[in-house]
Amino acid sequence: MRSNRRLRWVAIPVMVSMGLLLAGCSQQQLQGFLPAEPGTTNNTDKVTGLWVTSWIVLLAVGVITWGLTIWAVVVFRRRRGQTGLPVQLRYNMPIEIFYTVVPLILVLGFFAFTAKDQADIEQPYSAPDEVISVYGKQWAWDFNYVNQNVYTAGVQDQPGEPGAVDTDANSALVESQIPTLVLPVDKKITIELHSRDVIHSFWVIDFLYKKDMIPGKTNYMYVTPERIGTFAGKCAELCGEYHSDMLFNVKVVSQADYEAYTKDLADKGFTGQLGDDYNRNTNLPGTVSPLAETESETSK
Repeated sequence: MRSNRRLRWVAIPVMVSMGLLLAGCSQQQLQGFLPAEPGTTNNTDKVTGLWVTSWIVLLAVGVITWGLTIWAVVVFRRRRGQTGLPVQLRYNMPIEIFYTVVPLILVLGFFAFTAKDQADIEQPYSAPDEVISVYGKQWAWDFNYVNQNVYTAGVQDQPGEPGAVDTDANSALVESQIPTLVLPVDKKITIELHSRDVIHSFWVIDFLYKKDMIPGKTNYMYVTPERIGTFAGKCAELCGEYHSDMLFNVKVVSQADYEAYTKDLADKGFTGQLGDDYNRNTNLPGTVSPLAETESETSK
């Protein structure tokens, strides 16, 4: 009876505190302080749900563990006048099974939900509405709009220009020249990711997703933007001296605005595709080095 009363006095303040804490949460707190708003893309709610649920489960495990630890310290503390050692127990089979099974269930649960969401996010579109080919380069971005056969080439770091924004001690980036990728809202988009030189990483912060760009290999992203707006992007892989300048924006617009934008690129003469011809890496596995090609030509 006394034990039940003690547990009740511990449980009541914990439950009241949790209720007050959750009731006072802002939208940002409810989504685990992630930057994206709900419904930014078709994938952001999956990522947010997995993130927040994981924290709730882990906090519950922490509260139970801390509660049991404090309870054991308080209830089984040495009383005044007590001497000698407490009762020594070798093991308790039910508790040992509990300590083994519960962590196993948690690990398997996290793995299963993570694998499911990852499989959904990585599922290729069988018939994408748009295909975008992105090239990372030190230290800017090229965007190819494959369906429209037009492109934009990112202007690389321009130190000392008027209106430049300092991003580190040695360089400055012209804010108006930050590359912008324009995407149509509510369209299935396949993004092909390439690198011209070293490993980069394509990261649109509010999309809650990033993927490496590896020289000689094409990676893919599959996304459907669901909210019009402008979102910041950056390279998430340390790629050299001016890595901090490797910024870009993603502008999600209506279909009409997207068609007008790509038509304007065509009218300005930015037709065709920027491909691997501009890559700095000429000695990738499976290719012939320039030296070997020169020797071959000489022998002829």
